[in-house]
Amino acid sequence: MEKTLVLLKPSCVERNLIGEVIGRIERRGLIICGMKMMQLDEKILREHYSHLVDKPFFPELCASMMASPVVALCLKGVDVVSVFRQMVGATNARKAAPGTIRGDLSMSGSLNIIHASDSVENAVIEISRFFNPNEIFDYTPANLKFIYEAGE
Repeated sequence: MEKTLVLLKPSCVERNLIGEVIGRIERRGLIICGMKMMQLDEKILREHYSHLVDKPFFPELCASMMASPVVALCLKGVDVVSVFRQMVGATNARKAAPGTIRGDLSMSGSLNIIHASDSVENAVIEISRFFNPNEIFDYTPANLKFIYEAGE
């Protein structure tokens, strides 16, 4: 099964939406195999958003991502990267479809409550950036047979 990184941003934490988002993850049938709260610093943000460091809005992005702790999640499931990206919705929450996490819970382009890896390759890199190997748990939930058909 694939794995992906999810960050519940300070705009999610401060608005008390952690439970709502985690509930959606669990109801969909995705497996949470790693979860922790952490305070980000500029070093990790420069690495994570290296493609944006030279943009004029980068200092504001850093400030918003350091405003409070984030909740880092590692999810696993069949095609989890693309499945979860669909669940999240468009980056600009005002353009995100109703029913998506951003479409239902956010109104901002940057304070959009959640980050999700955009590819399987980036997920591997991002998971290793935010989690140590011993913080990821490889287990099979008892209800898996009710989520996936045999052979999926």
